[in-house]
Amino acid sequence: MTLLAIWVGTLVAGIGSVWVAAWLSFGVLSRYTQHMLSLAAGALLATSFLHLLPEAFESEAGPHALFLTLLLGLVFFFLLDKAELWHHGHEHHHGHDHDHDHGHAHEHGHSDTAHQGHNHGAHGASAAELPRGQWAVLAGDSVHCFGDGILIASAFMADMGLGVIAALAVMAHEVPHHMGDLAVLRQGSDSRRAAIVKVSMAGAITAFGGAVGYVLVDALHDWLPYFLVVASSSFIYVALADLIPQLQKRLSARETAAQILWLAVGMGMVVLASTVAVHSR
Repeated sequence: MTLLAIWVGTLVAGIGSVWVAAWLSFGVLSRYTQHMLSLAAGALLATSFLHLLPEAFESEAGPHALFLTLLLGLVFFFLLDKAELWHHGHEHHHGHDHDHDHGHAHEHGHSDTAHQGHNHGAHGASAAELPRGQWAVLAGDSVHCFGDGILIASAFMADMGLGVIAALAVMAHEVPHHMGDLAVLRQGSDSRRAAIVKVSMAGAITAFGGAVGYVLVDALHDWLPYFLVVASSSFIYVALADLIPQLQKRLSARETAAQILWLAVGMGMVVLASTVAVHSR
């Protein structure tokens, strides 16, 4: 039963997020990608601080060891970020000063994010370089999805309701990520359908990661609290190092209020999912 739940949760998070991203990217709602970043940040932070970490600290593991794991996890994901294997790069911006051959430059700070994930200016890359860049994006995406699968499996192994919440949180933050991936792939000769199929195949790796996580966590059950803390460190790092910095720009009072509202909606989704999971037991 747990393995089936992991399989369903990872597929929903991995492939479902691609389909939602495609619907947003190629539909009239593409202008609202910025709100998805706020929602995803809220969902990730709420999942980490209200569910994953409390679940880990309720175990017999020592707080000092768990906090050390959290610290090392943040450093670990920072290093993966530097290797561009974990970074979500929702902005996929090809600027004149950032000519990466994989078309996956990450713009932070106070850059203009009005066209999040779709701002493709001068490429500075020849047509022959585009396919290589696209496969680099897909390779990095696959690595990240595999890691997401392990994290979701860890949550399901701890508690079924916690697994559902983790899967929803992963799905929320993968949607704007996949929107950027689809935009990059569409810059080549790919049709919309081909781009969706390629990103969906990368998203399906989440289920494989879930299966590996099920075997790994089941064999090392005593280490489950540490797996939960590592999952939490991943969510916190993505929210604070990737999502929120892209929201930190000078905005009008109305736009700032909208950011705060969607951040609260993301947190509210997690709280609501948690309440439903508790009452369904």
